[in-house]
Amino acid sequence: MTGKSYTFTHAIARRPSASIIDGLRAVDTGAPDLALFEQHHADYIAALRSTGAEVTVLDPLEEYPDSVFVEDAALCLPQGAVVMRPGAPSRLGEAEEMAQTLARFYDDIQTITDPHYIEGGDILTTEKEILVGTSARTTPGGIDALRAAVADWGHSVREVTTPAGVLHFKTDCSLLDEETILATKRLDASGCFEGYRVIHTAEGEEAAANTIRFNALVIMPSGFPRTAQTLDKAGYNVCEIGNSEAAKLDGGMSCLSLRFSPPARG
Repeated sequence: MTGKSYTFTHAIARRPSASIIDGLRAVDTGAPDLALFEQHHADYIAALRSTGAEVTVLDPLEEYPDSVFVEDAALCLPQGAVVMRPGAPSRLGEAEEMAQTLARFYDDIQTITDPHYIEGGDILTTEKEILVGTSARTTPGGIDALRAAVADWGHSVREVTTPAGVLHFKTDCSLLDEETILATKRLDASGCFEGYRVIHTAEGEEAAANTIRFNALVIMPSGFPRTAQTLDKAGYNVCEIGNSEAAKLDGGMSCLSLRFSPPARG
């Protein structure tokens, strides 16, 4: 089935907690405004639901300031789910919390265990392979563990390199369709997307690279007009969502949800 890498029946998100002001950040540009973050998050959920998907919105986890970024906790595939092991010590408990939710949808759940580290923000699933970037949060051992976890499901995993100074692989790229990747020029220059069609973010709009293709929509952060125009001209149905507060914590569109079509049960 084509389109399985961006056609989904379900998504999971988690509302931001008041403790989000204590969230991790590479550069301190100020604490996020909780009320504005909640509004942006509500707009994001509405966009997902507008495609007909069933969206599960979990309650905030005050003990985990970064837990709104649910993508880092798991990888959801058509055959099963893999619980990650986040590379930031303060986030380790988030994966265990997410495992309980995933059990509502999946019978087959694999888990990455100590001493390996891997976060969902470093994983790009395309129609033909799973690309995983090594980073400060994802180790080669974590990638090997993921490779072993998904082998029986028929997925191949390819290790690539995240540019220096970039938090996650998907900070700089996203899937647009079966053939096409949106990426920054610095990431594309590594050659990791050979065999794909690549659309570059506009100069100075590198932060627009973290979008998501979710069913008919390409959901991207607002404030990047030239990249939005490029995607519109390329025929994509662009939906822009405010991301100013998530960006203060290095978060983007992909970070805020797990997107999947669970296997039929029974």
